[in-house]
Amino acid sequence: MMSTVYDVVVVGAGSVGLPTALCLAEKGRKVLCIDQFPSPGQGSNKAAIGGIRATHSSRAKIRLCLDSIRVFSSWKERHGDDIEWHQSGYVFVAYRNEEERILKDLLKVQKGLGLNIDWHDKESLLEITPGLSKDGLRGGTYSPEDGAASPMLSNLAFYKRAKMLGVQFRLKERVTAIIRRKGRVVGVRTDKGGYATGTVVNAAGPWARQLAAAGGLDVPVRPDCHEAGVTEPAASFLQPMIVDLRPEPGSRNYYFHQHAAAGQVLFCISPEPQILGTDRRETSSFLPMVARRMVGLMPKLANLKVRRTWRGMYPMTPDGAPILGASEKLEGYIDAVGMCGQGYMLGPGVGGLVARLVTGELSDDDERSLNELGPTRDFGWVEALK
Repeated sequence: MMSTVYDVVVVGAGSVGLPTALCLAEKGRKVLCIDQFPSPGQGSNKAAIGGIRATHSSRAKIRLCLDSIRVFSSWKERHGDDIEWHQSGYVFVAYRNEEERILKDLLKVQKGLGLNIDWHDKESLLEITPGLSKDGLRGGTYSPEDGAASPMLSNLAFYKRAKMLGVQFRLKERVTAIIRRKGRVVGVRTDKGGYATGTVVNAAGPWARQLAAAGGLDVPVRPDCHEAGVTEPAASFLQPMIVDLRPEPGSRNYYFHQHAAAGQVLFCISPEPQILGTDRRETSSFLPMVARRMVGLMPKLANLKVRRTWRGMYPMTPDGAPILGASEKLEGYIDAVGMCGQGYMLGPGVGGLVARLVTGELSDDDERSLNELGPTRDFGWVEALK
């Protein structure tokens, strides 16, 4: 029996669901946030290494992440919580003609949307990141206003503020059905009860497809397992996040940065082919593969000891871009899914966009973003910097 009525039910209390619930509450909506885990951020959020960049090839993702950076960078000043935001920048390196061409071609789009980014030749880039291997280095792009923060601390901060604004949470509870009547949402049923609502936001991350199916819908999101790791602490020697797009056997790209406060180096790699599924056990192939690539790019890393590795899930879409927007088949159902491993950096921007969608306050840029990332788009295009 559904006795409580909510304006919006957000399913998922992670990188996307929490800021979405928070933004909706800031708009005065009565919000319920449901998550299958015992506490917020226990899905993909806790596996993130904290990078936050607006350096993308997708116009919509640039807009969303610029919004996210405004939230992360001002959070401590506005709300008092230290989420370990550090504006350290991102460097995309180029050692081959292919990467140099891609990075230079994207500058017009990136600069046109307000991103502070430039191409740096070899000598200039080595001043920004002195430890890079000089052999074959052509240069790279540097975006100094990108940065990093703590996924766990920011998740906790979003949770606390959401609760303060009246968001109710039902944790360790799983949605089993989206209740529909005459083509529209009227509630959700869980393994512990039911809740009436006219709007459901699917922010279920790797479990987005199962949730959509609970409403008789489908969304092309499949979990892809990625591994990450962290080293022992070291004295500060690296400021920006380093991204190397070169593909090699077993992997597409890899990226790493040094934690500004603790000094550890955090790193991750994109496997090729994809490792589809929900198996989060570490593999024996990850560390030798990523270590060889990282030390080849920055030789001084050879002296650092790895403390631990872990494995998380990227909710992947066919084109490497999120799926955002209202369903044309079920009124009141909204997708905020398929972040492709970038949910942490996209979360606050996505949350703000979803809140404006629900309240009917969309700007022209919002409409453009929804057109680009909508659930009925052509998935034939592939993002260059995914």
